[in-house]
Amino acid sequence: MSEHALPVLVVEDDPCLREAIGDTLELAGRAYVAVDGGEAALAALTKQAFSIVVSDVRMMPMDGITLLKEIRQRLPHLPVVLMTAFAEVEKAVDAMRSGACDFLLKPFEPQALLGYIGKYELAARAEDQGVIAEDVASRDMFAMARRVAQTDATVLLTGESGVGKEVVARFIHQNSARSKGPFVAINCAAIPDSLLEATLFGYEKGAFTGAQQAQPGKFEQAQNGTLLLDEVTEMPLGLQAKLLRVLQEREVERVGGKKPVALDIRIIATSNREMQEAVARGVFREDLYYRLNVFPVAIPALRERPLDILPIARHFMVEHGARFGRNGMVLSKQAECALTGYHWPGNVRELENVMQRALILAPGEQIEAGHLNLPVSTVAADVQAPGETVAVPAAQAEEVVAVSAVEAGNVKDIEREHILKVLAEVGGSRKLAVERLGISVRKLRYKLQEYREAGFYRD
Repeated sequence: MSEHALPVLVVEDDPCLREAIGDTLELAGRAYVAVDGGEAALAALTKQAFSIVVSDVRMMPMDGITLLKEIRQRLPHLPVVLMTAFAEVEKAVDAMRSGACDFLLKPFEPQALLGYIGKYELAARAEDQGVIAEDVASRDMFAMARRVAQTDATVLLTGESGVGKEVVARFIHQNSARSKGPFVAINCAAIPDSLLEATLFGYEKGAFTGAQQAQPGKFEQAQNGTLLLDEVTEMPLGLQAKLLRVLQEREVERVGGKKPVALDIRIIATSNREMQEAVARGVFREDLYYRLNVFPVAIPALRERPLDILPIARHFMVEHGARFGRNGMVLSKQAECALTGYHWPGNVRELENVMQRALILAPGEQIEAGHLNLPVSTVAADVQAPGETVAVPAAQAEEVVAVSAVEAGNVKDIEREHILKVLAEVGGSRKLAVERLGISVRKLRYKLQEYREAGFYRD
């Protein structure tokens, strides 16, 4: 029997090919439903759920492209693979822009069909759990996360700010034996040092002024589940020693308490710092680092998994479009080029903000490149669609590149000087600096790391 609960929907008007595909799926142990056209496929989709749709392109009266667009309107996250005997560039571009996962060119081997189905079902199952994994880099990362989820090993998630470390942590929890237990997250950078110990470990009545009743900490709240220590490198050194003891002994003692509480939890920690550098600088304990770094998982930046950019953008377009009353929105070719051509220093969090902004700015049902409002210095002003070419004299092209580089450099220089000036004015206090700058602690930390690596800043 197949391990997949949902069947495959096959849409093919050629009875011989429809039967051959059905035989392939049946021999592979896959449940399936086969229909002869687009209308029958839409009817089937209203009656039951499917894991993926495999459809021919050339059908009458409803062709595969029209069917794809209908499916995207009704079930935006359902994977669709299109089959065609004609390698037509225009149809391929139109289909991919409308949300097709891929094209399967006829004739194809049975294993090729099964390979495509398996590939996109895995991505869809991940997306059902709040993640999108179209790019091979993200698929490999989530495959590793799924494997470690089956154990109780402590996991250390690293990556730039905004890459989705908490999303990966929740994915690990959801795929673990502890999935029915609580998932408790604490941001070590967001809680004042004076309150962090009591928040983590809990406290007894009368332990300090204002402690009018006993309160369990995050460790106890996560009992039989998962505790996420977000931005663990921001924890003060004194508290790191106490955390180390808790991890070693697997028991916690509340502030003001004398009786230890045994723990049965899974620990996941995250950091957007280079942790070995933090250890070398003496701001993070080496023994704690090795205690947390049992199974490291590096989450790639969004620019390192470019095939995820458009699927994630469409996901946010659908999600926030429903909230804003902007259902049925689509991206223009120029908007897609702008999204894939941008560097995304803020990663997935920045992409979500951009899509929300575009939904507000777009007057019609199509989001254009201008509605994205991306920084001019990082995206070509006249974004061209895939396959289009623009003739530009060599001298003019060199001048445009030079001007863009100067503009980008000037903006970065001004920003750097302003941030470092404000930081100096507040005596190096990051808390006061973010208040004056109007940015997040993480954004400031990311910028300072960038300046440190470039030699402009020293702690």
